[in-house]
Amino acid sequence: MGSDPHLLDLQFIEARHLVVELAAFLDRCERHGCTDDFRHRALLRALPVLIEAGPDRAKTVLEKLSDPIGEPATHASAPACGAPKESAI
Repeated sequence: MGSDPHLLDLQFIEARHLVVELAAFLDRCERHGCTDDFRHRALLRALPVLIEAGPDRAKTVLEKLSDPIGEPATHASAPACGAPKESAI
């Protein structure tokens, strides 16, 4: 597979922005004492995937941030929160 510098030309600044924004969010969580929240812990568990080589990083991160229950619920027992609670992992 050859190198495509146009990909970096087109998307590097946006990716850089997202990484800096995530770092700022994690800083705010620490300052405000939110590090014991299951959503914060779920993000931290997903972060190592970003630096691993492989073609399916987005899929793996999404799986880490998704409810592992296989069957859909017939009704919501709580609002969506974007990460599984540890009791569901």
